[in-house]
Amino acid sequence: MSVSTHVLDAVTGRPAMGIAVRLFAGEGLVAEGVTDLEGRCHLVEGATEFGTHRLVFATGPWFAEQDREAFYPEVVITFGVAEPADHHHVPLLLSPFAYSTYRGS
Repeated sequence: MSVSTHVLDAVTGRPAMGIAVRLFAGEGLVAEGVTDLEGRCHLVEGATEFGTHRLVFATGPWFAEQDREAFYPEVVITFGVAEPADHHHVPLLLSPFAYSTYRGS
């Protein structure tokens, strides 16, 4: 299985570069990274396990660096892995007072 994400700043319409992202399987940390110039972060390039996973985005520090007020200090997206061999792409559309996500391809 591979896991990736793509974070877009919905206010500016631009990629959200520099957001720290952590991936957990159950309670264990699997991988961590930071979004690149395009707002992308590839966390796992290989097998992981069946079950519940969480992506944790450190949004508070990212907004603070830009001197922007924000309501969510972090965004946590919990998702289930039923097919460990599949690619799981979990985009995040982010604004200071709202966010949305979906299963990407």
